[in-house]
Amino acid sequence: MCITLNGLSSSTPWQPWLEELRAGDVRALARAISVVENHAPGWQELLKGLFPHTGRARILGLTGAPGAGKSTLVDQLARHYRKAGRSLGIIAVDPSSPYTGGAILGDRIRMQEHFADAGIYIRSMATRGSLGGLAQTTSDVAAVLDASGRDMVLIETVGVGQDEVDIVRLAETTIVILVPGMGDDVQSIKAGIMEIADIFVINKSDHEGAERVEREIRSMQSLAPRSDGWTPPVVKTIASQGAGIAELAGAVEQYEEYLRREDRLLQRKSQNWRLRLLEMLRDTVMERVQRQLSESELARYAEEIAQHRRDPYSLVEELTGRAAHT
Repeated sequence: MCITLNGLSSSTPWQPWLEELRAGDVRALARAISVVENHAPGWQELLKGLFPHTGRARILGLTGAPGAGKSTLVDQLARHYRKAGRSLGIIAVDPSSPYTGGAILGDRIRMQEHFADAGIYIRSMATRGSLGGLAQTTSDVAAVLDASGRDMVLIETVGVGQDEVDIVRLAETTIVILVPGMGDDVQSIKAGIMEIADIFVINKSDHEGAERVEREIRSMQSLAPRSDGWTPPVVKTIASQGAGIAELAGAVEQYEEYLRREDRLLQRKSQNWRLRLLEMLRDTVMERVQRQLSESELARYAEEIAQHRRDPYSLVEELTGRAAHT
């Protein structure tokens, strides 16, 4: 299949896209992301062509509970990195609208001052029912931004709470944002996102209770040290005022230097790809099964299982075996 972009076509489907993306064409970048996000015809060929040009961008994930100030923190980090001359891609994963399936908070609402800056590309993505804080295609969109030559990709997750851990499979550095006044503070969410932090941020640190949050983090770290020997630093910020942002960027640099020094960066990337490969295999099998399974068949199978006329385990084996031979 031949992909066209801006009126161009080629017998090599992804070539026009690649050339325009590498040249910094923002329209090409936007359309390429749309093709990948919507799984439009040719999306896999495009990603195959882009993959050799990925792996250069630093990928930062920012996660935390709703109201932690993630968007403001991302905005301030973007300002900091732009002053340092780095180009950025920002992916803001938003809740899905129950009516349209699209993102409720669009990229025109957040960080509006950056839209005149060609060095920053912002994209909002809807979760479309996906759990874990990311949309299903977030990793592919990050790859497109990486291939476009961006120095850094910042991913702000949806903020769904303690199960929001998918970001650790994608980001090289994961920043967990907390704020004072969270009820039971750290204890309320330690079973989920607390374990994935490479860096802790206590935002709105001018509010009462910030010192208590820090003490609880330190206490947890003493009870359950990380197996890799890294102790995540705790950075206090007031993102609305830009306070602590330079310190946060410094903590990111320190962690990345630690990964390089201990030769752990490749290990981390390999671990991430192991998880992603399993996810991609699962999604591919699911898509093949769904293509072969009509709604009427699904309803019939469900009724047969409910009536105990057949068992679901044998059925799943049958359907996945059929999909494997297509």
